[in-house]
Amino acid sequence: MSKPVRIAVVGATGLIGMSLIRLAVGRSDVRIVGIARREAPLPVGARMEMLIAEPSGWADAIAAANADVLVCALGTTWKKAGKDEAAFRAVDHDLVLACARAAKDAGIRQVIVISSVGASLAAKNFYLRVKGEVEQALGKLGLTRLDVIRPGLLRGPRGGDRRVGERLGMIASPLTDLLLHGGYRKYRSIKAEVVARAIVGLTRERAAGRFVFEHDAILRAARKGD
Repeated sequence: MSKPVRIAVVGATGLIGMSLIRLAVGRSDVRIVGIARREAPLPVGARMEMLIAEPSGWADAIAAANADVLVCALGTTWKKAGKDEAAFRAVDHDLVLACARAAKDAGIRQVIVISSVGASLAAKNFYLRVKGEVEQALGKLGLTRLDVIRPGLLRGPRGGDRRVGERLGMIASPLTDLLLHGGYRKYRSIKAEVVARAIVGLTRERAAGRFVFEHDAILRAARKGD
């Protein structure tokens, strides 16, 4: 039996992080090491490590994880950031970049980052512009392999943290997704569990470089993660 891939996950208590943890239950090919600032209830049968530290200590936690892959599933909301641009940028840009640097320093070959469809330096939307900026900065770090996942609306259990706009979007998504064709397919909603499977699929890739995955490419990667 081949050695399981060790996946360190920052943002382990969020939607994508918990979806990845649930996916790993009962599997022998992956081992999750969660990195978070607080404990979280784990699914029945989860066999994993959880390293608890403040963000200032995450570089040490990443080094201690002895991981093959770092998954950065960090992200705050405009409301949680107090509607302050600097506070928002501190998480979605600065902290993401710091974790990727720590991964490189720890000798981790592959970094997988959850971004957003529409991320662009030229975006008028502040959220999408910050995502574009951090993608550009990550590309300059010299990582052996960088995978950027750009999902549309994420569907999955987020508890009371679900924003009003997202709740409405989830209700409407079965209909709106059918209307999105061609170049607009990338804006279709997607289940968080599918993104988690795509992450596992991407850990099996060996080519070096920077790769971007939008809706259809995420689905293809997910088939490799089953």
